[in-house]
Amino acid sequence: MSDTVRQPWSLSELVDGLRSGRTTPEAALRRSRERIARTEERVRAWVAFEDTPAAVHTGPLGGVPMGVKDIIDLAGLPTRCGSVLRADAAPAAGDAPVVTAWRAAGAIPVGKTVTTEFAFFAPGPTRNPANLRHTPGGSSSGSAAAVAAGQVPLAIGSQTAGSVTRPAAYCGVASLVLRHGHLSTDGVAGLSPSLDAHGVYAATAADVSLAWAALTGEPDPARDTHTAPRLALWNAAPMAAVSDDMGAALATAEARITDRGAQIDAFPLEPLIAEVTAAHPVVMAYEAARERSAELERADRLSAPLAGLLRTGADTPEADYLAARHLVSAARAELGALLTRYDAVLGPAAPGAAPQGLDATGDPVLSRPWQALGLPTVAVPGLRDAAGLPLGLQVIAGSEAAALRAAAWVERNLNG
Repeated sequence: MSDTVRQPWSLSELVDGLRSGRTTPEAALRRSRERIARTEERVRAWVAFEDTPAAVHTGPLGGVPMGVKDIIDLAGLPTRCGSVLRADAAPAAGDAPVVTAWRAAGAIPVGKTVTTEFAFFAPGPTRNPANLRHTPGGSSSGSAAAVAAGQVPLAIGSQTAGSVTRPAAYCGVASLVLRHGHLSTDGVAGLSPSLDAHGVYAATAADVSLAWAALTGEPDPARDTHTAPRLALWNAAPMAAVSDDMGAALATAEARITDRGAQIDAFPLEPLIAEVTAAHPVVMAYEAARERSAELERADRLSAPLAGLLRTGADTPEADYLAARHLVSAARAELGALLTRYDAVLGPAAPGAAPQGLDATGDPVLSRPWQALGLPTVAVPGLRDAAGLPLGLQVIAGSEAAALRAAAWVERNLNG
């Protein structure tokens, strides 16, 4: 049996087919169900399915099948959050606002995708479609894997540390993490109110850009990529976290896109970003202990990583939390000034390829600073390590449109 079932489904091609009449929403849903039936036993990306998905065919997406991470309320299905504490959860009475927004854009949720326990580190059963012996990352593991396996062309997740970007990089697909506060997080079982943000997966950065435009009603940034961007290249050297393969891939990317006209300078704020990276877990733990206080009271039924996070947060002095928030706020102002001179920051999306094994989800360290800063990030697929596993880059900018525009340009010129 092959170790890979990776076969992403092009959102752009599907939407073009739906708009032209070459295919129908019913045919798209049938394709999704058939692909799930062929691959789910190996991928294990889903926890529940809609018996009869709502036939919403209006909106710019016009009937695109979509997966929903199982910390997000989907009417009629329980929100179990990957936890034994929610095993008997009642079906959600209504959709979370973010699901309502995607339905209005024309997406059709087909079910709930696997999450790690309360979107932290304890993994679920999902495997990486690029290599079934390797982790898909977390916490939005099911959404990333469902897209990478071609089960759906679109899926949504959430990010508090690296829960969207890392799975995209590991599985070889694209993702967008929206700015903090861009959409309501009501109906989402979050961890950290100042860090939690929505995310979306699709096969390519151009596909993610199309999805974002459909969601927001804004022009598609991927259609405006004629001008080569000016980029600050972040190699995360002070963190000493990047593998040799990822370092080589980043150098390859720099050479290719410079040759095609991108202006690239060294990122000038490496030490500051290292400080923000250290501040992120302080904020996350402190807020998680309060957001998930009911679960903290039942810590004996939680995984060791989540119980440890909540206990650490409960013991964190408020002064340490406020100092971390202050550092992040000051750093945000410096990054804002930098991004008036550059279109975006380009760097590695994860330390390397997906680690072998399914008992851990990898290290979110390279997403922590950007999530703390609340900046939108786009994961760009296309590179590989020596073993052929996906390596992802990430593009960070001051707005979703700017990040998507730069990411689509990088993707097109990186991958030819």
